[in-house]
Amino acid sequence: MKQNSKSAAKDDLARLIARVGSSRDMEAFERIFRAYAPQVRAFMLQRVRDPQLSEELMQETMVTVWRKAAQFDPSRGTPSAWIFTIARNLRIDNYRRSRRPDFDPNDPAFVPEPEPAADHALETRDEETRLHAAMTGLPSEQRDLLKLAFFEDVSHSEIADRLGLPLGTVKSRIRLAFSKLRAALGDRP
Repeated sequence: MKQNSKSAAKDDLARLIARVGSSRDMEAFERIFRAYAPQVRAFMLQRVRDPQLSEELMQETMVTVWRKAAQFDPSRGTPSAWIFTIARNLRIDNYRRSRRPDFDPNDPAFVPEPEPAADHALETRDEETRLHAAMTGLPSEQRDLLKLAFFEDVSHSEIADRLGLPLGTVKSRIRLAFSKLRAALGDRP
């Protein structure tokens, strides 16, 4: 007999949720609220140990039940399991939000680099132009080695394998290219 009353209560609750979902029946929702709000509050209090937060999460759970009642599918589970799944998910969401650090607009990671001073930008542009001119003055095999090594970040041994050259030849050509660049740019060794 006890099993029959549980089954009838479950069916009654499923019908109440269906009425809320289909016609926004306030009386049906009040019955659901009276039956489950205290249980959801106790569930939350056990987990968050904060009476005020438990109350807020219970209210949010019941509002979600109201809003999503049309989505309840009795073939997928019991009404109480559906309600407590909503409650559990809201508690997890709340936990994650509380653990997420607040956005600090003054955090150095979010502050853009200051624009370089005009004279510095001009110097940089001039140096780039000089370097480009010096690079074009190199023999093509040295220029290609520098591009592979420094612009494409290829290791010396990989360059040797790619080009079919001995490793020592790759290294000596790169050293020679640097020497010519220093001379062209007027840098001291």
